Amino acid sequence: MADAVSTGARTRSMDRLSLGRLLRAREAGVFIALAVLCLFLTFATDGFLTSTNLLNVGRQISLLGVMAVGMTFVLIAGEVDLSVGSIYAFSGLSTGMLIIAGWALLPAIAVGVLAGMIIGMINGLLSTYGRLPSLIATLGMLSIVRGAALILTNGQPVTVNLRNGAQPEVLSSFSYMGQGYLFGVVPMQLVFFVIIAACAWVILSCTNFGFRIFAVGGSAKAARVSGISVNTMKIWAFVLMGALAALAGILSLAFLPSGQAGRTGLGLELDVIAATIVGGASLSGGEGTILGTILGVLIIGVMRNGLVLMGVSPFVQELMIGLVIIIAVGIDKWSRRRTA
Repeated sequence: MADAVSTGARTRSMDRLSLGRLLRAREAGVFIALAVLCLFLTFATDGFLTSTNLLNVGRQISLLGVMAVGMTFVLIAGEVDLSVGSIYAFSGLSTGMLIIAGWALLPAIAVGVLAGMIIGMINGLLSTYGRLPSLIATLGMLSIVRGAALILTNGQPVTVNLRNGAQPEVLSSFSYMGQGYLFGVVPMQLVFFVIIAACAWVILSCTNFGFRIFAVGGSAKAARVSGISVNTMKIWAFVLMGALAALAGILSLAFLPSGQAGRTGLGLELDVIAATIVGGASLSGGEGTILGTILGVLIIGVMRNGLVLMGVSPFVQELMIGLVIIIAVGIDKWSRRRTA
């Protein structure tokens, strides 16, 4: 069984890399859409196609991209997670509180990420052994975790600085994670996103774990008959989502060292799900790639950046993001019906 699964994972990975499949893949359409959008903004604005703006776009999409990578695993497994914005807030603010309480950087980050993983595990347990639809389970956890963050902070802003008790060397390292630049050019947030996306691509495309995630999302019954623990794989997908949402929240606080539980991460889950679906992941499970997710994140980020450069109202921006979600889900459903 292990050999069959391993062979299946390698075959799937090699098939994805074939030229014919790449040309027929949904990612090709997403890439073309991104290219057309970039071409339009190049002529419609003065400052879009500059190195400064492009690096700024890279930084802006990084946190969304980190969470979208985790959502890719969840959607492929046939589930959905609406609690990512609350995890983002809870883990980031709890890490910040530990830092201003005098903790060293790595233990504080470890506690924040562990909190996200525990919340993700609870989501997974409720959605599998609890037999609750993941939409309902994570919607409930969205409110529970947001409430826990408000209780933890007493509804007050959390500001990480020397005056509040942070150690100088810890604050310096923490700030570098969010505000620093690799080689003085590349934003550190973008570096984190690239590393996480590369690791996720390897896991999803070249390992038995990735193959089993696809098997569970494609047909849970067939996966169970093949000896795959469906519940375990889904729980791990939620745990991974929780860890990445927590890391994104920590990086966000490192960039802007002040946050409030009632506002941080509000509505973020919509952008995360939109970017993942635009990139080709299916709400029905069994479909999605890291490359597609990256392209989806880029489309959302480039569109937001372009609308800002064009002076479009933030209210109109929200309207257009909503249209993107509807169109993306519609294309997913229509394409699946045509295939059937």
